[in-house]
Amino acid sequence: MATITTRAEARPFEHLVLDFLAYLEFERGLARNTLDAYRSDLLQFGRFMAERGTAPVDASNADVADFLANLAQGNGRPPASPATIHRKAACLRSFYRHLRREGVLESDPTATISGPRRGRRLPKVLSRGEVTKLLEQPRGTEPTALRDAALLELMYACGLRASEAIGIEVGDVDLEEGVLRARGKGSKERVVPVGRKAVEAVRRYLSRGRPALVHGHVPQLFVNFRGERLTRQGLYKIVRRHAAAAGLDDRMSPHTLRHTFATHLLAGGCDLRSVQEMLGHADVATTQLYTHLSSERLKDVYFRAHPRATG
Repeated sequence: MATITTRAEARPFEHLVLDFLAYLEFERGLARNTLDAYRSDLLQFGRFMAERGTAPVDASNADVADFLANLAQGNGRPPASPATIHRKAACLRSFYRHLRREGVLESDPTATISGPRRGRRLPKVLSRGEVTKLLEQPRGTEPTALRDAALLELMYACGLRASEAIGIEVGDVDLEEGVLRARGKGSKERVVPVGRKAVEAVRRYLSRGRPALVHGHVPQLFVNFRGERLTRQGLYKIVRRHAAAAGLDDRMSPHTLRHTFATHLLAGGCDLRSVQEMLGHADVATTQLYTHLSSERLKDVYFRAHPRATG
């Protein structure tokens, strides 16, 4: 049975679902139809647990296994297809892992649930030219334009998650040393180098942009037009707006800059362990995904450029 902390006791299941869906939309960039399917799956599991008289946050491994087995058997309804069961199992795994990362649960009832797993899709990344085009979009000297330029430059320069970007405080950035302290999953901190372009953009924002937006004490570096802490939704809108202006709206989410950061570093010769440390990955296997992506991009370049690569 999953052990819950006091944070979970005060939050209804529906609120946990909404928080999870917001994470998937604004940090992972999932499509609306996928979010709707996940919401339906989680609410269905919630009803299943309610019939058992148990809260979903108290679900055990057996509860999850029984839920999936009932789907396969039908029990008075047409049996669910293997693809549907796979999606619902993946949804529950992702949901409970999210609760663990957020400190809501201490154990994961889906940890030992077996089932067909599809291969991981390689994430979308931008070319260097596309990154340049995106970073050139925030134009002018308006405070919000200076903020957007600093935000995009810093996310690409440091491979930041959306939650890390909005959580950065002014004191976390050392412009003289060119480093940033990021707070990742589980409140783990890491220090990441900041490139010259990002340092310049942040310095302009701090000197001419942020003072015009903030009226009072706000520790966070990035604020909205009212001078309040920038939200995930606000960050998502900023990224999408400039991506659309750059002609990249069908390929962009806030996480795309993080994927691009890692891929470009590896393609440029950075070693895997250093990239792992800069991304804040606990397991190097997670970072290895980008080596496959880098290899695919290198092969594309090779076959386009080498005179004897094709017949």
